[in-house]
Amino acid sequence: MRATLTGLTMAAAIGLAVGLAGPARAEVKIKLEPYVTGVNAPLDMVPIPDGSGRKALIEQTGKVRIIDKQGRLRPEPFLNIESKLVHLEPYFDEQGLLGIAFHPNYRQNGKFYVAYSAPLSSGAPLDRKLWWAHTNVVAEYTVSKDDPNKADPTTEKIISAIDWPQFNHNGHWMAFGPDGKLYVSTGDGGYANDWGIGHNVTIGNGQDLSTPLGKMLRFDVDSPQTGYIPADNPFVGRSDAHPAIWALGLRNPWRCSFDMGGDRALYCGDVQQNSFEEVSVITKGANLGWRRMEADRCFDYLAPNKHPADCDKTGLTMPILVYNNCTAIPQNCMGISVTGGYVYRGSHKAWDGKYIFGDWSKSFDTMDGQIFFATKGADGKWSMEKATVTNMEKVPYILAFAQDEQGEVYALTSITTGPVGSLDTVYKIVPAN
Repeated sequence: MRATLTGLTMAAAIGLAVGLAGPARAEVKIKLEPYVTGVNAPLDMVPIPDGSGRKALIEQTGKVRIIDKQGRLRPEPFLNIESKLVHLEPYFDEQGLLGIAFHPNYRQNGKFYVAYSAPLSSGAPLDRKLWWAHTNVVAEYTVSKDDPNKADPTTEKIISAIDWPQFNHNGHWMAFGPDGKLYVSTGDGGYANDWGIGHNVTIGNGQDLSTPLGKMLRFDVDSPQTGYIPADNPFVGRSDAHPAIWALGLRNPWRCSFDMGGDRALYCGDVQQNSFEEVSVITKGANLGWRRMEADRCFDYLAPNKHPADCDKTGLTMPILVYNNCTAIPQNCMGISVTGGYVYRGSHKAWDGKYIFGDWSKSFDTMDGQIFFATKGADGKWSMEKATVTNMEKVPYILAFAQDEQGEVYALTSITTGPVGSLDTVYKIVPAN
């Protein structure tokens, strides 16, 4: 879900940006206003596109919750799939209910989609049954005909089911793009260095077109007759490629978003290995580099902290933002696990067009989430600045970000490292003055 396996045991500090991000700019001062409290590991919050002003929030433990137009959390879940999930460890886990998206025509058809980690599929080969962790599922559901605040749990239809080698690097953010197709991010299958059980030893899963792991996938949920595969996906028709792939070379894309304005670009925060973190813009057929590269540096999976001076960068798309990961580079580092965010399109005009994102925490052991603002310059290059939160000493762990229909951005946070209790808060990000 968030942190790298090796990063879980290492506390770190956050400092200045490096690489494509350039030097840090002056601080942005913000406040975090409580929006919803008493939730458990909130991993996504999206507007329900039916004109009601409601939002849907997912909890990692398996519940979809409804927030009404007044910002009140309904006590009864919209959908509860806890029984469909693998066992979750309360201290730390990257499995669970991971994503949600509502059909663009939800007002007419009542369809929505969730991504979750289920027990390994019964039809998995014997070697997978012995060693692999679970199956990540994308499923369609329909709202109840009688109650707009209840889904019909009997309507589940499986869109995608991918067996997963390890418990981590699941990705499975999802959203409908401007083209009406469903985009789903996938991590490389877990463990570390894109190596080990369930990984392509030669090139890694990120570079292997035959597997959906380490990719951005794209589905046409309205075309079951094609296996939900859009005909214009870039690798359709190739015998060596999974047809759902839209882009490749991802490691652990933890939270992506389409810009609701501008050029409607697709942004992803992709958690890297030990040395760097990255944010990328993902386009059709793009190769984001993992594991040939870690962010904008050459990568050797056998010596992950020693980056070769040169490597084959042919055909690779470089990230727009890079910063030091404290796991391997404590000098001038900014965090241990990037959390992708949103391009701001709300009422505060000084922030318009800025990409608001963050990092899970300065340390695994002590909550100290980070929030960043990134700005695209006239030369096309991006810079980033750390936001100072003026109304709290320590920011909770940053699990995800969200955006409402007015373009305002929210931080989804937790005060624990795992999905336990109902202690967590969603905050609205607002200017401090």
